[in-house]
Amino acid sequence: MKKNWMVLLMGIVLATLLLSACSNEGTSNEADADGGSGEAAAEQVLKIGNDQEPAGLDPHKVPAHSSIRIYEKIYDSLLTFDEDMKVQPELAEKWEQPDETTYVFTLREGVKFHNGREMTAEDVKYSFERIMDEETASIAKSYFDKVESIEVVSPTEIKFTLSEPYAPFLSYVASTNAAIVAKEVVEENGDLNQVAVGTGPFKLDEWLPDNHVKLSKNEDYYKEGQPKLDGVTYLTMKDESARLAAIRTGEVHVTTLSSQSIPLAEKSDGVEIKSYQSTEYSYVGFNVNKEPFNDVKVRQAISLAVDRKEVADVVWKGDAVLSGPIPESMGQWAIDVTQEELYQQNIEKAKELLAEAGYEDGFETVISTASTYPDMVDTAQLLQQQLEAIGIKAEIRQLEWGQYIDTWTNGDHEMLVGRNSSGSDPDRSIGFFFSTEGSANVWGFSDEKIDQLAEEGRTTIDPEKRVEIYNEAQKRVIEQSPNLFLVSPEKFFIVRDSVDNYSPTANEPENFNDVVIME
Repeated sequence: MKKNWMVLLMGIVLATLLLSACSNEGTSNEADADGGSGEAAAEQVLKIGNDQEPAGLDPHKVPAHSSIRIYEKIYDSLLTFDEDMKVQPELAEKWEQPDETTYVFTLREGVKFHNGREMTAEDVKYSFERIMDEETASIAKSYFDKVESIEVVSPTEIKFTLSEPYAPFLSYVASTNAAIVAKEVVEENGDLNQVAVGTGPFKLDEWLPDNHVKLSKNEDYYKEGQPKLDGVTYLTMKDESARLAAIRTGEVHVTTLSSQSIPLAEKSDGVEIKSYQSTEYSYVGFNVNKEPFNDVKVRQAISLAVDRKEVADVVWKGDAVLSGPIPESMGQWAIDVTQEELYQQNIEKAKELLAEAGYEDGFETVISTASTYPDMVDTAQLLQQQLEAIGIKAEIRQLEWGQYIDTWTNGDHEMLVGRNSSGSDPDRSIGFFFSTEGSANVWGFSDEKIDQLAEEGRTTIDPEKRVEIYNEAQKRVIEQSPNLFLVSPEKFFIVRDSVDNYSPTANEPENFNDVVIME
């Protein structure tokens, strides 16, 4: 009996050893495939310290960066951009242009929405018609004002006919705000602000307001082998010191910090600073329907009172360049704003203009900004100080993010400090923000000359002529000053050294499709 018991015990031990060896062998091979290290792979969920709560998840309606960074991983568009900002296929595997006003897109077959339904040309038609419908109030509506008709040729082919040649069309088709959505999801929920069902690399699992957003891997994503991560979790950390502490301890893998905190992050072990020159610019905008900002001389006076270099040095610690409506990172489209008269601080000239406008003793106003973005608050405070030199007394109104978005959308402001992105085509910088019918013209601004130039820029195909048109348009916008364009900042991501295959660019600062988390 004892002998039989010993034999049984030895058998159990041997089986355990064999099982352990097989298990270890499997783990080692899996790690080699994922990271090549031969070590056990870490949990493949990327944790991000998010500086802001999303303002909604509808790609057609919500312009906030805090929302875009999430829904751009859930949805795809027909086209996309490469690192050189050239248009490339995405949900459309190819396109043809039989003539100057016709575009025919051939869709990839077998692409599925996250609910399991296959995407077809009917979804493309529905998505663009939703954008173009005035009742939707889409942020991208003015992108497609030249679209005359959309025809489903077959389940995998769709034709767009434009009213006239329209140079930015393909660039706008590639916009995240032109994402392809599922009709039944919109109809079931009324909108897409709380739900999200796209075709992108990640699916929405959970959104717990003021806490986190969890995304999981789309196992049916059409790009083979992507994403490598099992998920991405955005942890809401509005306080910058909390994000700095979280990246230092490894609580998060990636976060953003302002220029002021970069020296502290650089002293931390196990982290790397990744930077790029953004296509964003900071600005102060005016509600030109309210006195005294309906007078161009007042707006010009404020421009002459502002020291933009001080904004770059104080707010961004020198990690920014002066910017016009089109930032320097847009290359040939940008003008040298340092040569513009209204960029040269001139207090005496500013006082003269105020006096001519009937405000020789200055006036009182309110500068609104987002309380959760330190750079915006710092900019507002610096402007407040600079404007005192010409007798303008400004109160600063710090708004929570949702209230700030509403204020921007509804034009419920006098002066508004914020940041915008130039996008991929100069039409966004001019027509989208400053033409009378521009979807993002929240300033109440209208100027016949700018409308004319914006229209010429859209309908002119020759690149060199377009450069000339947009050079003139930028000078006109600066002269009229519905916004004062301040600086274009360098942007920073703080990344744990366990994060592999991540390189932020101006075009795709948060492309995590190839990211792997190492031990």
